[in-house]
Amino acid sequence: MAVPTPGGGGVATGPASATSPGIRPPTRRGTELVMLAFAAAIVTGAMILVEANQQQSMSLDILYYGLAYLALFGVAHLAVRRWAPYADPLILPCVALLNGLGLVMIHRLDPALRAQAAAREHAYTDAAPKQLVWTTIGLVLFIAVLMLIKDHRTLARYGYTFGLVGLVLLALPGMLPASMSSAGGAKLWLILGPFSIQPGEFAKILLLIFFAAFLVSKRDLFTIAGRRFLGMDLPRARDLGPLLVACVMAFGVLALENDLGQSLLMFGVVLIMLYVATERSSWIVVGLVLFAAACILAYKLFPHFQVRVSAWLNPDAIYDADFGSSYQLMQGLFGIATGGIFGTGWGAGRPDIVPVSNSDFIVTSFGEELGFIGLAAILMIYLLLVMRGLRGALAVRDTFGKLLAGGLAFSVGVQTFIIVGGVTKLIPLTGITTPFLANGGSSLLANYILVALLLRISDTARRPQASSRPKPPQPAIADQHTVLVERPT
Repeated sequence: MAVPTPGGGGVATGPASATSPGIRPPTRRGTELVMLAFAAAIVTGAMILVEANQQQSMSLDILYYGLAYLALFGVAHLAVRRWAPYADPLILPCVALLNGLGLVMIHRLDPALRAQAAAREHAYTDAAPKQLVWTTIGLVLFIAVLMLIKDHRTLARYGYTFGLVGLVLLALPGMLPASMSSAGGAKLWLILGPFSIQPGEFAKILLLIFFAAFLVSKRDLFTIAGRRFLGMDLPRARDLGPLLVACVMAFGVLALENDLGQSLLMFGVVLIMLYVATERSSWIVVGLVLFAAACILAYKLFPHFQVRVSAWLNPDAIYDADFGSSYQLMQGLFGIATGGIFGTGWGAGRPDIVPVSNSDFIVTSFGEELGFIGLAAILMIYLLLVMRGLRGALAVRDTFGKLLAGGLAFSVGVQTFIIVGGVTKLIPLTGITTPFLANGGSSLLANYILVALLLRISDTARRPQASSRPKPPQPAIADQHTVLVERPT
């Protein structure tokens, strides 16, 4: 299509630039609303399948639940339309679909887990209603971030403050007694009576903001080449500070809190951000060498790490039907194998026999009942979410926004890889949660804040630049008024 050029002297073929003065790109909010409705329809259909296979009956309540879910994300859509009208139109629908599928699976597992608890004479509270409440609170935080943070660049001013607060939140569970911080063998929680939260989930976002601000301010130092070795320009020893700090932080979390997942996530994301900031592969090489050395040292020092590695390398040798070291891993693998290509059908399998099947091992629950095809489709949604986040990172004009959006998007991808790789025996198993799918309030709240920041950055990237006021036309030189000036003698 021919588009008039700003000067009016001709036409240019091809699409108009979204940042051209006087041309406003489409906001694509209508596309977002249609995709949200599509996500709500998929979630409602999944609920119908679960009810049909489990209860052998259906009621209009399922339709009401679907409409309520659509209304919940409709409010989030209105917030995006109001405060981030040019944000990416696919990020929120991807999140809504993942969150909805997770809610359906948690709801599907509740009756089976309730029956197991009753057989052991234990109390059990349904997890699905609590997860829905956490979703609502997460969307409130999502709206609050969009409303309060008008420009993501203001976060860079408080980068060091965010870093300090993030370090405190990260180390807090390790400093507290086990009665206030320990659950499932890891000290990750802040437990105050019936209320519990994982500070590390929020520390992750604060530390990403700090590292983005720090790398922007010191970027020139990290791009200076050091010695050349095997065709690579290795960084100078004095510039390895951020990478060493990240390694020490990851090692400290592993030592104090027995949390392998957060350690891998923290170090991996910082390493990727360093590469994005410098575009030098030598940082990846140095980071992997440090990572390998830290793994060897951790294996020698921490029995908890040795058990995880042993269960990964040879799960059959330490398998114990009485919930031994590799029981979860083996049961999860059996469940995925049972699902095969097409799965047993939603509500027709037995994912409940896998411990923590609605949180740490919810991926194997999907693998059993939806099969390889269903699990691959879910992973494709994660891939699309990460790609759209990276697209905003590439399009935004400021370096801080590029690093922050890249770090946030990569954190979702790395976290998904860690948990999926762990339950499929690709890497040692960790206790990290699957974003938006798994049961857990802290992860859900933190990830909705993360998504709001991604939308804020993508809105800045797609928002048209304010056109400057045109200068008044200047007369030709021949028409200029001249004055004869006599040079003093």
